[in-house]
Amino acid sequence: MVELKYFDRSDFDQLIKWVASPEFLLQWSGSQFDYPLNEAQLEQYIENANHDDSERLVYKVIDTESEEVVGHISLGKINRKNKSARVGKVLIGESKARSKGIGQQMIKEILKIAFDELHLHRVTLGVFDFNAPAIRCYEKAGFVKEGLLRDTNKIGDEYWNLWEMSILEDEWLKGTGGRSIE
Repeated sequence: MVELKYFDRSDFDQLIKWVASPEFLLQWSGSQFDYPLNEAQLEQYIENANHDDSERLVYKVIDTESEEVVGHISLGKINRKNKSARVGKVLIGESKARSKGIGQQMIKEILKIAFDELHLHRVTLGVFDFNAPAIRCYEKAGFVKEGLLRDTNKIGDEYWNLWEMSILEDEWLKGTGGRSIE
């Protein structure tokens, strides 16, 4: 099981160590940060986060068995008027924690916050089309592909495509939106 706790300055060094290349930084954060990731960028990232009326909630992910921080996730672009938000910065940083269902647990916990605590209606995310494990994880949680945004980000000499995905509150309440999960 995992627990989400607010990400703070004491977590900066670990996150910086996990983000080891420009490609990884882009895959993790889109274009929000510049490589190399540093404390100044992270200070700005959490500056107005994690308050009752914040537009961004930023979390470290703790494996409750080992009590170790194993990942990172955020809920951003929180729009209380339109009852929407966007999941982002999804990362299982500890390699030994991968392929154990932790990603699925992280998504479930962030959706509990979005739908059960904040009472939102719609949650979105973006995922690069080559990240098949993440896409499977999101679909298993009930996210639906809405469309493929072509050539959204340039890395080196190539462009990456981004799937836009969403889940609505009634799909969350039904568990899987009525679809079978493999």
